[in-house]
Amino acid sequence: MKRIAYLIIGLILFMPTTNAFADKYQDTIGVFKAAVESSKYFKKSYGYAVFPTIGKGGIGIGGAYGKGRVYEQGTYVGNTDVTQVTIGFQLGGQAYSQMIFFKDKRAFDEFTSGNFEFGAQATAVAITAGASAAATTTGSSAGVSGGQHDATTTGHYHKGMATFTVAKGGLMYEASIGGQKFTYSPK
Repeated sequence: MKRIAYLIIGLILFMPTTNAFADKYQDTIGVFKAAVESSKYFKKSYGYAVFPTIGKGGIGIGGAYGKGRVYEQGTYVGNTDVTQVTIGFQLGGQAYSQMIFFKDKRAFDEFTSGNFEFGAQATAVAITAGASAAATTTGSSAGVSGGQHDATTTGHYHKGMATFTVAKGGLMYEASIGGQKFTYSPK
């Protein structure tokens, strides 16, 4: 079972996307700046992390991985990785882009210290549109993710952070529990 999950995760991480990015970070930031819901966060946040592609997959046991960059007041300051392990009913794979906005310096410092949060979630994502709900150890949220021009939030700032996602492709059904960890290294 684990080998199958690792195979699916590997395939997701290497699956081609529909866009060829000259600078995948700036292109992804452009997508979120063009989206109505997320565009206003660029002006009022202290900083943000951008993940051009996070690949996720699973059969019973699942995982996700993505590489990103962290910006403090618009300046690139370091790199970040996200890893997630889940267990429960899940089948399939998906790829998505993600932005995490930091309301203030405290939230930015918390993120760049490498802290992580465990959560429980239910998600359904199909090709370029998705819906999700999450109940985590720090609260709950709900949201919808559309295509490249329709990024929507999973809630307002929670503990100083707001997360937006845009589905890139794939199909995944999931009702699982797991943990997510972010690592950070200065540039």
